[in-house]
Formats: sequence, C-alpha cells, structure tokens
Amino acid sequence: MERTLFKFITRYSKREQLLIVPFVVASMVVYFLSLDLPKTIINQAIQGHSFPNPDSVASFLRFSFTLPALLGGGRVTPFDGFELSRLPYLFALCVTFLTLIVINGLLKLRINTMKGWLGERMLRRLRFQLFDHILRFPLPRFRRVKAAEMASMIKDEIEPLGGFIGDSVITPLFLGGQALTALFFIVYQNIALGMVALGVVAVQTVVIPKLRRRLLFLAKARQLGARQLAGRIAECVDGVAEIHAHGTSNYERAEFSDRLGRLFRIRFEFYQRKFFIKFLNNFLSQMTPFIFYSIGGYLVIVGRLDIGALVAVIAAYKDLPSPVKELIDWDQRRLDVSIKYSQVIEQFTVEDLMPTAVQDMVEVPAVPREGVLRAANLTLVDESGAKAIEGVSFEIPLHEHVALVGGHGSGTTELAQLVARLVFPTNGSLEIGGIDVTRAPEALTGRTFAYVGTPSYLFPLSVRDNLIYGLKHRPIREAEYEGEALSARRFQLREAERTGTPLYDINAQWVDYDAAGVSGPDEMDARILEVLHVVDLDEAIFELGLRSAVDESHGEALRDRMLGAREAMRERLESLNIQDWVERFDPAQYNRNATLAENLLFGTPVGRTFDIENLAANAYVRRVLDETGLTDELLRIGHKVAETMVELFSGLPPGHEFFERFSFIRHEDLPSYQALLARILESGLKGIGNADRDQLLALPFKLSPARHRLGLLDDALQARVLDARRYFAQHLPENLTSAVEFFDPQRYNTAASLQDNILFGKIVTGQAEAATRIGALLRQVLDELGLRPLVTSIGLDYQVGTGGARLAAADRQKVAIARALLKRPAVLVLDHAAAILDPASQSRALGRVLDYRKGQAVIWALSRAEFSERFDKVLVLERGKLAEHGAFESLKCTDGLLHKLLNPA
Repeated sequence: MERTLFKFITRYSKREQLLIVPFVVASMVVYFLSLDLPKTIINQAIQGHSFPNPDSVASFLRFSFTLPALLGGGRVTPFDGFELSRLPYLFALCVTFLTLIVINGLLKLRINTMKGWLGERMLRRLRFQLFDHILRFPLPRFRRVKAAEMASMIKDEIEPLGGFIGDSVITPLFLGGQALTALFFIVYQNIALGMVALGVVAVQTVVIPKLRRRLLFLAKARQLGARQLAGRIAECVDGVAEIHAHGTSNYERAEFSDRLGRLFRIRFEFYQRKFFIKFLNNFLSQMTPFIFYSIGGYLVIVGRLDIGALVAVIAAYKDLPSPVKELIDWDQRRLDVSIKYSQVIEQFTVEDLMPTAVQDMVEVPAVPREGVLRAANLTLVDESGAKAIEGVSFEIPLHEHVALVGGHGSGTTELAQLVARLVFPTNGSLEIGGIDVTRAPEALTGRTFAYVGTPSYLFPLSVRDNLIYGLKHRPIREAEYEGEALSARRFQLREAERTGTPLYDINAQWVDYDAAGVSGPDEMDARILEVLHVVDLDEAIFELGLRSAVDESHGEALRDRMLGAREAMRERLESLNIQDWVERFDPAQYNRNATLAENLLFGTPVGRTFDIENLAANAYVRRVLDETGLTDELLRIGHKVAETMVELFSGLPPGHEFFERFSFIRHEDLPSYQALLARILESGLKGIGNADRDQLLALPFKLSPARHRLGLLDDALQARVLDARRYFAQHLPENLTSAVEFFDPQRYNTAASLQDNILFGKIVTGQAEAATRIGALLRQVLDELGLRPLVTSIGLDYQVGTGGARLAAADRQKVAIARALLKRPAVLVLDHAAAILDPASQSRALGRVLDYRKGQAVIWALSRAEFSERFDKVLVLERGKLAEHGAFESLKCTDGLLHKLLNPA
C-alpha cells in the first residue's frame, strides 16, 4: 500500500481528477463575468453612462477585440450586438446576470457530484485494501492487534479520507481559482484596494496555518486516545466474567474514567484553540470591508473611483473570505487526514504479509487422496526469535491416523498449524501427494486440509450456515438477474471495477456440494445430520428445533404436519391416562400453569409490543385493566409480591438459584423495590407515581398459580381475568392485531415454538418427572411420524449469536468439528479440539471421529496422552523437537517421553 495519502490519490484517481478540471476552469470564467457585470449594470444602465439623452440606445452583447500589432492592430467587431433602449438594456443585463448565476450553480453542482463519486469510490477502495490486508495477516499478528481497533480504523478513522480525497485536488484548484479571480478583479478595479485585500489574505494564509500546528498534534492524540478507548471497551466486554468474578468493576470504572479525563483534556484544549483561530480569521475577514468603505468611499468622493467599481469591489470581496477560509480549512484537513492515513497504514503494514497470489481464486488440481504427507526439516521461529518447531521431519500415509502428544510448550499446536498451513515454516518443506504445501494457494490448501482449534470461532449465522461455511471456496454457479435486478448488478460490476474490488457475486452459488459428497441442497441436510451424529450433536440440534418458532415461509405442509403431531400427542397422553400432565389451552378456562400475562393475552406476543416486560406500561393493556376493574386489584397483588420477594430474597447472594426458580426480581433490582415499598408506606398505593405503578403492575403478570403458590390469584380473580381476556380480544385495535397471535386448537401458532404448538398447553408443575416423561413421549411421537429430520432441519436455522455465544461451549466445538468433517478434507487436523469436553465425552468424540474417518488421514494434537493408543502412529514432541515417533505399543514400552507422559511421577 502507498505510504502517503497523496501517492494513494495520485495512483488511483488521477484520471478522475483531471476530468473535473475543465468544469472548474469554466466556472472561473463564469464567476469573473458575474463579478464584472454588476459594475456595468450600475454605471451603464442605472446611472445612464451609455445613455447621454432619453433617445439614446446601447449595444447589448456586442463582441469586439484588438488585433496584435503583428496582425496590423486595430479593433475587430465580429458581432455588433443588439441595439436596446435604457430600460430593456437594464432588464437584459439583469437576465444575463441571473443566467450566469444559474450556470455557475450548475457547474458547482456537477463539480461537487463528481467529487462525491470520486471520494466514495476511493474510500471503498481503501477500505477493501485494508480488509484485504487483514485477511493476509500472518496468524501471529492477531495476537498483537485488537479486533475493535481494527474495526474502528476501517469503519471510522478513514471515513474523513473519503470526503477529502474528492476535495484533494479540485477544492484547492476551485477555491484558489475563485480567490485569485476575485483578487484579480479587485486589483483590476483599483490597485490600492487590491493591495489591501491581498495583504489581508497573505496574513490569513501565513498566520492561521502556523496557529493550527498545535491542533494537528492534538488531533493525532485525540485519534489515538479514541482508538485505545474502543480497544479498552472491547477488552472489558470480552473479560466481563473475570471482572465480576474478581469484583474489579470499580477499578475498571476508575481506569475508564481516567481515560475519559485524559481524552477530555485533549479535546478541551483542541476546541479552545480551534475557536480562537476561528475568531481571529473572522476578525481579519471583517476588517477589510471597514477599509474598503473608508478608503474606497474617499476615492469615490474625490473622483478617483466610480461608485459602480466600488460596489463591484465590495461584492467581489464578499466572495473572497469564504474561499480563503475554506482553503485554510482544506490545508488543515490535508494535514489531519494525512496523519490519519499514515497512522492507519502503519498499523496495517506487515513485513511477512501473505502474498496476494496465495489467495487468488485459481483452478487447482483435485484434492490428493493418496500418497503421503511428507515434512522435511520443518522449523518455525516465533515472534520472540525462539524456535517453536525445530527440524521436524516425518512421513504420514494419507490413510493413517496420527496423534501429536507432548507436554506444555512442546509445540504440538504449532506443528498442527504448520501442517494445516495456517502458518508458514521459517525453514523446511511440507508436501502432500507431490505438491509443495508451503507454496500452494489457499484454493488448494483450503480444500485439502481442515483445521479445528480450541476454542473454535462460529460466525453470527445459523448453525447450518456455520456448517457449510467451509464449502464456500469460490462461486460454483453465477446468479441470474433480470429487470431492475440486472441493472443493479451491472451498476455494481462497473463500480467494483472502478474501485479495484472483486467482481465476485455474493448471490452466486458458493456452496461446493461436490466437496461435501452430495449433488445439491436436497441431499445436504442428510449429510449434515450424518456429521452431527458423528460429533454427538444431533440431539442438541433437535432440541433447538423444538424450541424454535417457525414462520409462514415454511408453508402449509409444515403447519399441517405439526397439527397432526399435536393430535397424535394428545391421543398418546390419553392412551397412557396422563392427559392431566399437560394443561391444554382452553378459551373458557384459566390455565393455572401459565402466567397471568399468557392467560390475559391467550396467545403469543409477536415483537415487543405485548412482551411480558412491556405489558404494564402498554396503553391498551392498561385500558383493558381499567375497563374490567382489575387495575387496583393487580396493584394490590403487585405490592404483596414485592413485599414477599424483598423479605425472602434480600439476604441471598447474587446468582443464587432461587432468583431463577422463584423470584420475579433480579438481585440488582432489590434496592429499587425496597425504595418503592418505602414510598408506598409513606403515601399509600394511591399516592405513588406512574413509574411506580408500572413497576408494581409488572409483577402480577409473571405469576403462575401452580408454580408460585402464593395464594394471590384465587378463583374469583381468575374468572375476572377471563373476562379481561375476552375484552382484550374483542376490542383489540386493528393496528395491534399483528402484535399477538391467539391460541386456537385448530390453527398453528407461528409465534410459538414447535414444542408449544405440539403440546398446546403447559406441562403441569409439581408432577414428578412430568417434564422428562412428556419430553420423551414428544420425541417418540415425532419419530413415529417421521418428523425428527424436519425438526432437526429447523434447528439448523437457529442463530448462534456472536462467536456462537448462544450455544454451549462444548456444542460450539462440536459444530466446528462437524464443519471440518463436512468438507471431507484429505487431512483432518484437530488441535486439542476436544479438550473442552469432559474425559468421557472426549473419548466418545475421538472414537466416533476416527471411525468416521477410517482410511482417511487424521492428525490430532491430544491433551491426554492415553488417547494416543487409538492411533496408527504417535509423534511425541518436546520443546519443538520430534523426540520420538512410532506405534503406540512400541513407544509405551520404552523408557521414552511417551512412557513418562503416560506415567507422570
């Protein structure tokens, strides 16, 4: 990348900059004419210099010029113009002046539009180049950079560069031309006034930039401080569990406050200096008209300057401070963005950046499935200069399973990353099937190897999208467009070509089904279910499917099958005489195992409008409660609940299980409820404010009589809630009908989960093992109806969240292993991939993966040396060197390193 901003601008936008220059030159000509024309209007038309008597006429648009002496001299008049009397002459000049203003405005519009296009294209190019560098960073580089800072630089710090790049050449040309035109015009009218204007401009252009040098330093410090602040915020977000665990939240507050204080001092000084400079600049600009009025007025009085020229000079100077000020601002921006550019490029400049050719999308030979993986004298020197791997050599047939074992710091992880070509060796070679892996493009290594580390990263997509991510190497089939979509695609291609970004289409078919061993999407789910079973994740994904809500996009067939499952489940419960274990939703009955909110709505909220946390403050719900006379009763119940919760839970520590099981109040909310109870004690329920009423009303909505057994919802109150239910449904405004989907025994509820749709009720509380037994019956019914694959497929659409945070840590790791298995690599490299699992789960996962990969290469860096017994060969490392290798049985019988790892003292 170019080291300076103007080299970047020159290299990539020289042609576009030059295309704008003719418009700038044309605007200067129009601008000069618009400055000169008012003098003609005042002197010739208004004062009548061209009309010595009432019958005189003047020539309008007369064009003449003087020939050079070499051509004989004399004036030539190609066009004699139009003869007009005084009043038409005045109007003609005024219309001409208006025309010049319009033309000048249109030229400015065109110039600004072209600058905008240019700036946005260059910003797009720069952002892509920086992101491209991130993709080519060597893996160790990411240990020294913070993700938040990288994102901040690409998103925010270079944002001003886009606007400046469009202005970098054209703005000084345009503003400089405008200022010089105005100065030339003033000097042309009167040399004395011209020298005054020139002197003030000279002071502005010399003094102001000198004063702004300190601003540049402050701007740089502000930028670095803001970047470090973003990085610190990201650190606290990532380490929030440690902050809570060690009780260091106040230390972090102090540290963050200190950073804000230092940043404030920088910004405070910056704005003090900035506004002083602005004051000085404005003072100098306003000083000049004073001189013009005094000196120019004197010259008019003594007859050395006509009034039209003075008015024209003052009008011209009115246009002069603005371009001069903007030129000074431009120079400030130039220095500022140049510093920003240099700082950003410095962060993205890496000596051992991966060559672009390594990641080019090229045709590659078929993935080698036979032969050997051969390493010769592999050496890896880390950032500190130490040898993490030293002189390792081995040969692994592509049908063998090999274990990497060693103690702490032995280099098993580094060797696994070398084999997977995540890092490049400092010395030595690695070949597979006769292909030099160290020189091969990622198009080949990405298909040949699959690597799973710990912890593995999941993208914030669905489970399915994360699984097939490893199959998206290149577009397999281009997308087809027509109509407006085709026009939009052509525009996108043109702009991509202009900005040097790839022409790849994200809407193309990227998934390589052949690599997964299937013919298309219809077979992919079955293949995914196969690998999920290998990693023991199929049941967990099935559970996610049961907990998922399915919208109408899945069609009538799905809804009909789920309604069939609902009926089959009801019949199964009746056949076992346990139908009372599920209290079904009945429009005429209060469901004692559901919350008051669920009983009132008798449906599932869609969106946040009728969410249980928002019901108390919802205007329509408050109207329903008022109309049915429930408001005061629920306030009384809320008061009682608050008293009970504060009394029972105020002495419990944060995170106690009772808060999850029984309390409606979080531990951190207890003080606010204690304060609320104190206010009620002082002024009574009638005297509290609206916010307190909402806080109290929110509590009864969470009550379930069967679960909480507080005796607050008696039969009479339940009957009144049923009346309120009917009122709610009958008077629901049309604009709120989409905010709730009511329960209906004959309809599928798209807002509810699959499990809730099938049960169509609540599992009773207090019945021993009811939830376990009902869950088992539900699975049995779905299996009998052949719906398990469908439910699992729905579970695959579950969104895993940022980094897979919505999944358990063990499940995240299993998804990563399944992703690697799905792409069917020639060599599967697992770097302590199962270490997060408990020993029994590790053993089970290891056995299943090895069975599934029978006859295909597996290289597994193990956390437990005893598991190496299941492998064909064992490589034992110590301090980066290959200490011993061979079959497990032969190595364990010697007094070597493996024997010591298996039998620690």
